[in-house]
Amino acid sequence: MRLYATEMLLLLWLVPVLLGVYAWAAHRRAQACRLFAEAGLLGRLTRSVSRARRIWKAALVLTAVALLSVALARPAWNPKPKTVKREGRDVVFLLDVSRSMLAEDLAPNRLDRAKLSIMDCVEKLQGDRVALVAFAGNATVQCPLTLDYGFFRMMLEGVTPESVSRGGTLIGDALRKTLDEVFDDQEKQYKDIVLITDGEDHDSFPVDAAQKVGERGIRILAIGLGDESQGTRIPITDEQGRKTFLSYKGQEVWSKLDGDTLRKMVVATPGGRYLNVATGTFDLGAIYLDLVASAEKKEVESKSVTLYEEKYQIFVALALILLGIEMTVSERRRVPLAPVADGVKP
Repeated sequence: MRLYATEMLLLLWLVPVLLGVYAWAAHRRAQACRLFAEAGLLGRLTRSVSRARRIWKAALVLTAVALLSVALARPAWNPKPKTVKREGRDVVFLLDVSRSMLAEDLAPNRLDRAKLSIMDCVEKLQGDRVALVAFAGNATVQCPLTLDYGFFRMMLEGVTPESVSRGGTLIGDALRKTLDEVFDDQEKQYKDIVLITDGEDHDSFPVDAAQKVGERGIRILAIGLGDESQGTRIPITDEQGRKTFLSYKGQEVWSKLDGDTLRKMVVATPGGRYLNVATGTFDLGAIYLDLVASAEKKEVESKSVTLYEEKYQIFVALALILLGIEMTVSERRRVPLAPVADGVKP
């Protein structure tokens, strides 16, 4: 036998407490009767009251309370062995944190919009391990593959352009780092890289890196952020809090989405998909449910456990039966009428 909520057995203390209440009530009732009537008359007034029945009614209530306390402790028995399997995929969020992701063609900017979307996606995860890699001019593993979604969220919240030591955008190097430091070589499937970027790359050969990813059986889901035609300026804030725009050699830098590179990258991986968000809205959670959660999953963990059948219903039923009996039992018994003396009118 097993109890799943042993702390509820503390309610058994109600039994002696109620027993004390019943004893105190009986004492107070006796005191009141003595004050109300003389000793000779008291016996005649109370002869229909059955003390035994009162004791039985109290015993029924106390037993019902004890049974309900045991029921709340969730007793279980009849153990049966069962094999529990957990399935899932390995999903790495590869997040561009370069300065171009500060462009405000998506509100509040590309980077913050991407982080909010990843947060929404985590809410819909279905047992998949997740990791976070931030990249710009180099890449850093912010969170290794884990099922601790709380830790993942904490690391994601702290990601900024300062999370990496070098500026620029080297998508190819970020993919190679993900292969070397995040994924293992045990499975050549059940793995996804969700790449969120504006696609601008500074000669890191991202398509070649994507081909290496594809050879490992890993799929790339690329989400392109930003305007692909005209582009937009990159805001920066100086030490005085004034907002200006990033310039290079006296000219303002305009950031455009490089969709062509992203399209070539996803084609190089099995089942890769490119989603051109541009400057619109996107639901990464829905994308996850459509492309990741519905995909084939590997068995992550398998173990045998012993499950017990909960039997609290028996104790609840017995308690209700006892309470029902208590309500039908009367404290008074039938007594014969006393004979009327001669000459005395009844």
